Amino acid sequence: MKLVKAIVRPSRLPDVLRALYAADITGLTVSRVRGHGGEVEVVETYRGTTVKMEMHDKVMIDIGVSDTFVDIAVDAICGSAATGNVGDGKIFVLPVERVVRVRTGEEDVAAVTPVR
Repeated sequence: MKLVKAIVRPSRLPDVLRALYAADITGLTVSRVRGHGGEVEVVETYRGTTVKMEMHDKVMIDIGVSDTFVDIAVDAICGSAATGNVGDGKIFVLPVERVVRVRTGEEDVAAVTPVR
């Protein structure tokens, strides 16, 4: 089992969700985050003061999947989130030791996306 953490542009979220649902990946969590990668820093004026905006709004999607769904999830995210510009995001794939579904008590692979 793996935890796929994707950080993408907020404007791309609807496309990413459509791609994930089309790939039969429905169990996920979405969070608003702020971060800084390779984007150009933006300078704004706020109440007469120049402010350098170093952090950018992003969306983080956490998805627990069985090993067979890792590449499917990564491909769905990459294909739907990419604009070809700096700041499209990153995907991290982390190992998961244990998963328990609270409602049923199912564990591990039975508690995440169905196995293919």
